[in-house]
Amino acid sequence: MVDIHCHILPGIDDGAKNVDDSINMAKQAEKEGIHTIIATPHFNSQYDNRRLLILDKVEELNRVLQKEKINVKILAGQEPRIYGEIIEDFEANQIQTLNDSQYLFIEFPSSNVPRYTDKLLYDIQVKGLTPIIVHPERNAELMERPETLYRFVEKGALTQVTASSLCGYFGKKIKNFSIQLVEANLTHFIASDAHNVSSRSFKMEEAFDLIDTKFGNDQVYLFKENAELLIEGQNVIREIPEQIKKKRFFKIF
Repeated sequence: MVDIHCHILPGIDDGAKNVDDSINMAKQAEKEGIHTIIATPHFNSQYDNRRLLILDKVEELNRVLQKEKINVKILAGQEPRIYGEIIEDFEANQIQTLNDSQYLFIEFPSSNVPRYTDKLLYDIQVKGLTPIIVHPERNAELMERPETLYRFVEKGALTQVTASSLCGYFGKKIKNFSIQLVEANLTHFIASDAHNVSSRSFKMEEAFDLIDTKFGNDQVYLFKENAELLIEGQNVIREIPEQIKKKRFFKIF
């Protein structure tokens, strides 16, 4: 299994605090059947993790894991918070795509979707990159107006839902919205977004068990296959997206 979103690099964001934390995370990942992890440290106003730093840290951690005989390979990625100059910074070699593929993570603020998002997602695609919106299920505006996410996906963006969200660790509302996103073909990847082994761990096995129960093994296969295709830089499987139907409540007199 491949995990495309994880904060396993030590000491550079709010994920692993040190190398011991990274080792413990890798051990837990291996137990869950994860053999490859894309390290995706935050890149935002708080954490200035640029491409060359990430590449160095990935190389260091792979050496440590080999020495510890942990069979998990770390690949380079990044989780940039959306901002207007992202394409310029990509051209300036500051932005790290996922395993140097055409796939680029985009994180929204938790409460809203910036007004310039439509244009930026379009410009990213014109550049030959494919934006992947991370954890849309935890964005307040998208929960309120899922048609906005539908529009982004219809126009070529991909999305990634967090395993812990599906399993209910962020609350019932986020769990239900995550399930709706899977149901409506509005997400293409399940990933851990793991930060540690306690409060924010992998939960990938648990999430795929839930997907298997609710949607069947074909859906599990699609998500696992897409993660493999992504790290190979190939085109991922996209089902036709559907609008999420809002539930209506009727008064009974």
